[in-house]
Amino acid sequence: MSITLPDLPYAYDALEPYIDAETMTLHHDKHHATYVANANAALEKHPEIGEDLEALLANVEQIPADIRQALINNGGGHLNHALFWELLSPEKKEVTTEVEAAINEAFGSFAAFKDAFTAAATTRFGSGWAWLVVNKEGKLEVLSTANQDTPISQGLKPILALDVWEHAYYLNYRNVRPNYIKAFFEIINWDKVAELYAAAK
Repeated sequence: MSITLPDLPYAYDALEPYIDAETMTLHHDKHHATYVANANAALEKHPEIGEDLEALLANVEQIPADIRQALINNGGGHLNHALFWELLSPEKKEVTTEVEAAINEAFGSFAAFKDAFTAAATTRFGSGWAWLVVNKEGKLEVLSTANQDTPISQGLKPILALDVWEHAYYLNYRNVRPNYIKAFFEIINWDKVAELYAAAK
């Protein structure tokens, strides 16, 4: 067995005009595929640790030192992207009642959540991700991580993710990351967010 690249759950052009087909093709077929290949190469050096990336990245100290950073970068890259594709929807979805109630409880309003998430995505310096997570107390929290670091390594359960690496948006949005973040809110798969929230609780 080895880690495999998941198919996109929709066509490459399905998210247009918000994310263009060329970006999706390069992002999935090149970037994500490279993370999968590099994660597999690292895991082959230590077959004794298995291939459960979530379990491994939940406790990075257990990963052999010679492949630890490679798995943080590439295993994290694979998990982050596999989640990201499922959180995007070609059909307009509305936030579910349960998720909205949790957002209102944590942030005061949906608008305040959107502002917090947008700020996390906008101010992440360089490459990284913005996240909505369920924390150890079962509450919602917004944060960002660098590179391909995953909140799983902090004991958090991600339920919404936005890739803010330049390769995720540069062809369409150039250097105007805020426009890409705004577009993201038009294509969130809130049904998937609700499913992840229910599982995280």
